[in-house]
Amino acid sequence: MNGHRPGRGLPDVVITGIGMVTPAGADTGTSWKTLCAGRSAGAPDPRLADLQVGFSCAVPGFDAELLLGTDSRRMDPFTQFAIVAARAAVADAGLGEGSWDVSRVGVVLGTGIGGQGTWEEQGGRLRDRGPRAVNPLTVPRAIGNIAAGSVAIDLGLHGPSLTLSTACAAGTTALGFALDLLRADRCDVVLAGGTEAAVTPLVVTAFDRLKALSRRSDDPVSASRPFDEHRDGFVLGEGSAVLVLERARDAAARGRRAYARLLGYGAASDAHHLTAPDPDGRWAEVALRAALEDAGTSPADIALVNAHATSTPQGDAVEARLIERVLGQDTAVTSTKGVTGHMLGAAGAVEAACTALSIADGVIPPTANFEAPGPDTGGIDIVHGTARHVPVPVAVSNSFGFGGHNAAVVLGGV
Repeated sequence: MNGHRPGRGLPDVVITGIGMVTPAGADTGTSWKTLCAGRSAGAPDPRLADLQVGFSCAVPGFDAELLLGTDSRRMDPFTQFAIVAARAAVADAGLGEGSWDVSRVGVVLGTGIGGQGTWEEQGGRLRDRGPRAVNPLTVPRAIGNIAAGSVAIDLGLHGPSLTLSTACAAGTTALGFALDLLRADRCDVVLAGGTEAAVTPLVVTAFDRLKALSRRSDDPVSASRPFDEHRDGFVLGEGSAVLVLERARDAAARGRRAYARLLGYGAASDAHHLTAPDPDGRWAEVALRAALEDAGTSPADIALVNAHATSTPQGDAVEARLIERVLGQDTAVTSTKGVTGHMLGAAGAVEAACTALSIADGVIPPTANFEAPGPDTGGIDIVHGTARHVPVPVAVSNSFGFGGHNAAVVLGGV
């Protein structure tokens, strides 16, 4: 394995900083500890108290004003999460003022929904109190690009600032785009990831009407159960993850050790259905194989899959068959969504961050709430119960989204 497609001469790209704000914890260290312990974040949510599905996986102990000052009042939570994660990632990478050329630092974030809470709140004001009650900053709080723009403003970055929206694949799509920016020498550093704050009454109701959510209101902590025979839908989560990406030679020149290399990216479209995956997983397989080819790896190289596995009956079954078909039964498989729930556009970034930590620490977090496979997910090696302490030289992180968006990244050791 040489870290890139043979003959292309592309530079190695590494992950030197990780910032996470997740339902597993409001910072990276707490999130990783909770994920490795397999403790689910599912719990009743007072924001959803009057709904049929009244629980979620919420970020615990997140005080936006304490972390961001009074400026946080002008931000939707999806922007607040992104800025806190980005600051943490940059500090973790040992970068900041005076240590980089700000004209060569980019921001690429994914989001599925954007500032939905702001739209709902201000729509209610318009309905109940009239036009003069609507906040003049409604649009710049809520539009999908504003998290990436706000990260650039907060850190004083002048490279490309972009937002990608490929539904639940958005965080992974952002990593792939960032990889291309670095390979093409358009940036020296890219902050890449995803952010989402869609635990709102309208979004939860809409997903429930679609019959996508778990109805385990009597036991929310065990509701998100990827690959399990009794799974009945996903639990909505929220938060952000931002990764600092740079070329390996640049990280080495400043004496910075990386968590992992970002070896390759692949994407494909089902072109099948608005919400349902292609039942054969044909185009998800195309995306996975494209990522492997881009990375210069073979299926036999892969030691771990951080699966998309949202805890839905159909989606998990399609992915299980895909993994078994392409990577075989001996590849370890985990889904962090058993702990975090489904973070939509942030999910792929969180899962890539966890994959990088698995490679760096030699630890695979367990799939929370998994007890036994059903006949449609049997055959793959699902890590569950306790974390597995093994070397992880090369790993894959999968993401799939409404509209048929399929994306995968391959990560490897340094």
